[in-house]
Amino acid sequence: MVIAGGGTAGWVAAAALSHQLGKLIDVVLVESDQIGTVGVGEATIPPMKAFHKLLGIDEQEFMCATEAVFKLGIEFKNWGQVGEQYFHPFGATGQSSYLADFQNFWLYGKSKGIHAGFEEYSLAAQAAKANKFAISKKGSLNYAYHLDATRYAQFLRQFSEKLGAKRVEGKIQHVQQHMNGDIKALQLESGEVVEGDLFIDCTGFTGLLIDKTMKVPYEDWTHWLPCDSAIAVQTESVESPRPYVTCTAHKAGWQWHIPLQHRVGNGNVFCSKFMSGDEATQHLLDNVQGEVRTEPRVIKYKTGRRKVFWTKNCVALGLSSGFVEPLESTSIYMFMIGVIRLMRMFPFNGITQPIIDEYNQQNIAELENVRDFIILHYHATSREDSEFWRYCKHMDIPQSLSHRIELFKENALVFLGENELFRLSSWLHVMLGQGIMPKRYHSIFSTMSDEELVGHLSNTRKTISDAVNKIPTHQEFINHYCKSRC
Repeated sequence: MVIAGGGTAGWVAAAALSHQLGKLIDVVLVESDQIGTVGVGEATIPPMKAFHKLLGIDEQEFMCATEAVFKLGIEFKNWGQVGEQYFHPFGATGQSSYLADFQNFWLYGKSKGIHAGFEEYSLAAQAAKANKFAISKKGSLNYAYHLDATRYAQFLRQFSEKLGAKRVEGKIQHVQQHMNGDIKALQLESGEVVEGDLFIDCTGFTGLLIDKTMKVPYEDWTHWLPCDSAIAVQTESVESPRPYVTCTAHKAGWQWHIPLQHRVGNGNVFCSKFMSGDEATQHLLDNVQGEVRTEPRVIKYKTGRRKVFWTKNCVALGLSSGFVEPLESTSIYMFMIGVIRLMRMFPFNGITQPIIDEYNQQNIAELENVRDFIILHYHATSREDSEFWRYCKHMDIPQSLSHRIELFKENALVFLGENELFRLSSWLHVMLGQGIMPKRYHSIFSTMSDEELVGHLSNTRKTISDAVNKIPTHQEFINHYCKSRC
């Protein structure tokens, strides 16, 4: 097993393979110190905890090594209209019944004059707004992390090498192929040849194996997700870290703010058709707090995916397989689920087309579901104050997303397919947060008396408020939780 390229994707793959399959296969990773990595995937989503549990990674040790803090969700500013904001929290919101989900209960309450916001029924949202955090034995707060991506790759490298993964330093000069088109070996500039039976392409946007060698075409999604550039800078912290990411929309894209223990990650994602690189850089620098620690770094990209992720004996993982902008922090998750699926289908007895087809189908379906969720943020807007937002509001969207929006708009219903990453609560918070208000809803809750309705909803909010009041601040919890390992 040969992994071409390091960075987060390469070392995620090496860590998983060496931990789970290290007694059955040899894991070799080839990377060059001369080649930089994107390294700005600093926010994550809750499934990362499951990945770490699978590998036996100690959470406190990981957080100390990567200067990580906790994440309870994302705050969105100016996405529906300028001046508006909403929160997309992790975990469930409210309590559903067997026949109808909580949004129907909430909508019925609104019709009776109960105007508490949907976010008030989310423990994660209320804890985040209060800048509080705790890990409960009951597991009531679902969470992820903000982390230093470069340090995370280093952490996983050390983890992998202890398990026997071998790192080869060198720049790949040539990819050797068998007569049937399979990859035979990677030839390095030093002359060293690294042979393998299965190759994972973690060479980022370059796609050295999947694109340059295997010639797998790329499906372009920029007509749905027109942002094609990002500029990233790091700044000094000026306040204690909040347990959430802030994404603030501007006239041609959006800006991120990701606090860590030791600094803050900032970036401007924009469409170069509507904002120049110089203008984007200035906009970013004008809207950060704290002293700037790094030079602004420009990252160009094209949203989309490979037609297939696995062809012959080459599997594309990470940015080489496709890219959906980091609005919902999905990049590292896609690395992780990609290698987990590969391990589940690992071709110990030879590569067969049915395995390749199933792997491709599952990964493509998941990435397209993520794509639709990201498009929703752009399309479900009331903004028409710039050419960029007018385009997003009126553009054609995938039929799969159009159906979801209409189903919710007309009937307050959200149905999910199997193994979808974003669950009911996520779709609800974004659709409601950006102004999609259903015309109709399920009537099951109308059997309640007004007194029962008011009592149940108010008790739910009070339970959440009482829980938030009892937990420490985010900074206090980090100081206590990470102190013994840092």
